[in-house]
Amino acid sequence: MKKVEVKIQTLTKQRGISLRELSRLADVRHAALSELASGKRSNINFSHIEKIAEALCISDIREIIDLVEVGRD
Repeated sequence: MKKVEVKIQTLTKQRGISLRELSRLADVRHAALSELASGKRSNINFSHIEKIAEALCISDIREIIDLVEVGRD
């Protein structure tokens, strides 16, 4: 089974910014980013992805999201 993963932690680490700073730059609630980063949010709001891309000058969506294999129960 595959799952979409939002690479928030990788993005913040690469750019040397905090989740709170990304929240401010992208104008996305800190709680929403935190849930995306921890995998607790199953629905992805594409406007959030667009805002993150704009804030971090990202043109390739693969820098933000990835499709990963997850184990079966």
